Amino acid sequence: MGEFFSNVARYPTYLISIILGVFASALGPLVKRSANPVTAVSLLAALVSGLITLGFIVRAMVFPTALA
Repeated sequence: MGEFFSNVARYPTYLISIILGVFASALGPLVKRSANPVTAVSLLAALVSGLITLGFIVRAMVFPTALA
């Protein structure tokens, strides 16, 4: 039974490594493209827009009557 719990305790480490790997794979090409100032500004604008959208979605999920 102790072996089971030690195996389950490793899952957060696996989850963190998978998430970091996905972010590294996604951000790698974007960093290379940001050498051009126009592209860098558009990437920054897309990032800010995505974060604002995510904030609105989370706010609507947590406080569903606040927007009514």
